[in-house]
Amino acid sequence: MDVIERWSGRYACLLQSALRLGNEQFAAHLGIAVRTVAAWHSDASVVPRREMQQLLDTAHEQAPEAARQRFALLLAKERAPADSTPPGAQALRVAIAVVVRDSDVLLVCRRDDDAAGIRWQFPAGVIKPGGKAEITTVRETLDETGIHCAVRQQLGNRLHPVTGVLCEYFLCEYLAGEATNSDAVENIDVMWVPRNSVPRFIPVDTIFPPILAVLEEQT
Repeated sequence: MDVIERWSGRYACLLQSALRLGNEQFAAHLGIAVRTVAAWHSDASVVPRREMQQLLDTAHEQAPEAARQRFALLLAKERAPADSTPPGAQALRVAIAVVVRDSDVLLVCRRDDDAAGIRWQFPAGVIKPGGKAEITTVRETLDETGIHCAVRQQLGNRLHPVTGVLCEYFLCEYLAGEATNSDAVENIDVMWVPRNSVPRFIPVDTIFPPILAVLEEQT
């Protein structure tokens, strides 16, 4: 079992993902305030005080075996070299849009079962060399779903725990349009779903923790 010598906000969030708990559930599990969990999502480098370190140690040690395995996988990916791209090559970058409209968020369902096993996900598109992630986010969302949106906030980036692709995440505001499957070659369906229902469509341990925090804040 992996041993964490010193917990950080980032490692705490990885444990939360491995346990498949939302912010409020994770806070209740540890017996701490929800704002503390939110602070970990806001600042991945923060080091919890000693008492909190002990709580995280206990939560990790008492976690079910499946959760510990998920945590070990997430931790291994987190600790992997950030740049494993061969010299002269450019890493594949993907822009991902978390488009919100009132209490709903926009999802698309991919047509084929690829090796990663991803089906429902947020609208996404490959950022071309020299391209801007924000522009790609807005353009790909429109091309895939018929929805016009505007970038409200950058949520961060990471190597995706399933695909290993460098993903850049953006919280986007709905502007206009009806959700339609505008890219029938790649997608099966497009749908608005309640924000608190997203984990029913996308495995919560693969969702970028800042996305969970944003969705919970606004439900």
